[in-house]
Amino acid sequence: MRVVFAGTPEVALPSLRAIAASPHELVGVVTRPDAPAGRGRRLVASPVAELGEELGVPVLKPGHPREPEFLEALRALEPDCCPVVAYGALLPQSALDVPRHGWVNLHFSVLPAYRGAAPVQRALWAGEDYTGATTFRIVRALDAGPTYGVLTERIRPRDTAGDLLDRLAEAGAPLLVATLDGLESGELHERPQPEDGVSHAAKVEVAEAEVRWEQPAFAVDRQVRACTPAPGAWTTYAGERLKLGPLEPVDEQVAAGELVVRKQEVLVGTGTTAVRLGLVRAHGRKEMPAADWARGVRVASGERLG
Repeated sequence: MRVVFAGTPEVALPSLRAIAASPHELVGVVTRPDAPAGRGRRLVASPVAELGEELGVPVLKPGHPREPEFLEALRALEPDCCPVVAYGALLPQSALDVPRHGWVNLHFSVLPAYRGAAPVQRALWAGEDYTGATTFRIVRALDAGPTYGVLTERIRPRDTAGDLLDRLAEAGAPLLVATLDGLESGELHERPQPEDGVSHAAKVEVAEAEVRWEQPAFAVDRQVRACTPAPGAWTTYAGERLKLGPLEPVDEQVAAGELVVRKQEVLVGTGTTAVRLGLVRAHGRKEMPAADWARGVRVASGERLG
């Protein structure tokens, strides 16, 4: 089949590479426009745009996929199907109608659970034991289209959202190619999603990533891992924001939010037992082990976070 791939961040790259290496003909790439990045805020192309350029195919960067110029360019590529991984924009019906096999999304949950922008983060935060990935045909309703294929993945005890998303991206790439294969051969048939079990996974906002130390240790641990690497869990110390990397629950009793500073470790109390801080990053500083941060700013036991 002639395919136009749509995606934006690094998590989409395994699927783009797999499709480029498959018998299907990659005739173009759709991605979000260049965005400002770094301290200089210079415009940078998305990872998918960069790989598309390397592969030598046309790279389309519409401000919005309803733009007439984009729709005209898409039709000119004559795609049979448009596979999608983390594109990042809602598709109008005028775009959905272009390929005869539609737009097929690789979504990182077992649908209908965790429809939405942050399925991996929300599954981790909720303490799920398993998650997975699903291919489905995109319709106007959010992540509600009929499904084609599914895989499951165990969530490991120390997974961050980044760890889990990387594994799902690698495992999901062959699933997406197999879905394209089945659509081309006519052997794959879509299945409507069940009405029961629908849940939603809204984007995790920065304000939501602030740690509330009165929560139990297991809840703090889940929250921090779910927010790693983005948007990044955080708290405050002396009125300034302190970003937190993954931490470790320990069997010690410390008052919620209170710090215990030792030579090689820094503990902070929660609503149950304490947690040991891992990497932290204070405002204007580099990321560093919590013990190094505490020595550098002379944190004393008995002080508080939050």
